[in-house]
This record gives sequence, structure tokens and C-alpha cells, in this order.
Amino acid sequence: MTYAHSVAARPRIALLLLTEEQEFQRLQAADAAAAAARAGLDLEVFYARNNTMVQVEQLYRLTHAPQGARPAAIIIHSVDGEGLPRVARDAVKAGIGWVVLNREVAYIESLRDEYPRLPIAIVTTDQPGIGRIQGRQIRELLPDGGAILYIQGPSDTSAARQRLQGMEEAIAGGKIAVQSLAGDWTEKSGEDAVAWWFRFSTSRDVQIGLVAAQNDAMAIGARKAIAAKRPDWLRVPFIGCDGLPEGGQRLVSSRELAATVIVQSNAGPAVDLIAAHLNGKSAPARVVLPPRPHPDVPLTARTRSVPAAVLK
Repeated sequence: MTYAHSVAARPRIALLLLTEEQEFQRLQAADAAAAAARAGLDLEVFYARNNTMVQVEQLYRLTHAPQGARPAAIIIHSVDGEGLPRVARDAVKAGIGWVVLNREVAYIESLRDEYPRLPIAIVTTDQPGIGRIQGRQIRELLPDGGAILYIQGPSDTSAARQRLQGMEEAIAGGKIAVQSLAGDWTEKSGEDAVAWWFRFSTSRDVQIGLVAAQNDAMAIGARKAIAAKRPDWLRVPFIGCDGLPEGGQRLVSSRELAATVIVQSNAGPAVDLIAAHLNGKSAPARVVLPPRPHPDVPLTARTRSVPAAVLK
């Protein structure tokens, strides 16, 4: 997808995202397009279909284009959890700025030292903070403890690890047993993860008191799998994260989710950072955006959980 503007010779930014199937990724694209329009920049959006090799090929074409056809900067939400350090170095060597979304990568400071004239940075959300909010929601919905299904994003990504860390900190001492499953941020992955778990005999010995996912899409996917296999579990709370107006917030209003965590787009602030740098302002190495819970009211007033046995 390309968001193009008619004015010639304006700086161009390339935005590389995970998959167009995921709602938050589409929000990132729209937010970046709005920021680029305000700043008088051109924006081109690429989706990698959650495939590292597709994304690397996209980057190769951008960094090896003729000099006049290269973007001024690349904003990337990398499929690879390490943020593609070798490709990042190729990009800055080619004179292209490099801004990483929602990844904690070790190479940013060294690249900034070597290429101080380029916009090189991380723009992320307080990922442990997201996990802590979810953990507090879990404790409020299960005040007496119990068992939960927890669908995590890819374990090689810092966002998934840090959300898990924050959640575990918040539920510590709460007599909550966690059965973790792996997803890839898409609704289908949440559905597949729970369907896979149901194949094991141990799933028959568990009474789940809550289902939590690291984003709303996986929470809804988990809900679909449970509706197909264990519809009696649909009365337990489901909680997610991202909290988009037409996503998680709407699902909370319709009671399909008990709660979510609102996460603002990182891509618009990343475009703003690049625009400021192009106008002579120094770009910070790291921008961290705060999440917030939704709804911002006591959850037990909205949703009553089912007593849950601790996982065997």
C-alpha cells in the first residue's frame, strides 16, 4: 500500500509493518500517513505478511535503490525480534535513517554514534507497563485466584517478553496459575493456539477462570476456539490489549471482552521524530509512550468471574 502525495522532490519515508491482517498494524499505517501529510513528507507502506524473508527483500530493494530513489528514512516494525541489525547497518551506510517500532534492540546507540546526522531511534510503548495493567485486571477479575489461559505474542520479540514480565509481576502472590500458549499477534494464531491446546488430555482437567491475550485479535481468536469446543467457558472474562476504538474498545462495550489496554500508535510519533530531525532538531534515541487501561472503572462492577480450579 502506498500513501503518495503529488508534490515533487519531497523527502520520502518507508514504513515497514508486519501484516495488513492485524488491526493495530493498519492503525499504524493510517497514523503515519496523517503525520506525513502534516509534515509535508511522502510515505510508502509495506506489509511483510509476518514473514522475515519478505521484509528483508523489501529492505534490500529500498537500500539498494539508486541514491535519488532511496527513502530519507525507514520506520520498521520488524518481524524478526532482534530488529535485523545487519540490515539496519546497511541502511544507515546508504544514508537512510532507521527508526524501530516496538522493539528493544541493542544496536541503536552504536549506530547513532557512527551516523549522528541520521535519524536513528526506537519508538515504543511501555511494554512492561502494558503487562502490569493486564496483571492488575486479572487480579481484579479473579480476586480469589484461579487458572487462566494466556496467549502470548512471538517469544523472540521484546514486546511479548516484556508484557509477560509485567503481567507476572502484577499477579505475583495472587494464587493465579497461568497456562501460556504461543501466537503471532493475529486472530487466527489465537484460535489455533487454543484449538491445539484442546487436543491434549490435560485441558480436560482444567476449569479456566479467565482468558488473557497480549492483544485483542488473539483474544478474539481464542474466544472463537472456545466457542467451538467449550462454549460453557464463554461466560468467563476475556481480556486483550491494543484497545482501538473499533477494536478492543468496541469489544468491551459489547461485552465480548471484559477489558483491554489502550496502546497508541507508534508510527505517527516516529514520523514526527523524523520530520523534526529533517528540520534540524536532534532526534532522541528512545521515545516511550504510555498505555492506559480500558475501561477505567472497577472491572468487578461489570464482569463476574466463574470460580476456577488451579491448574493441575
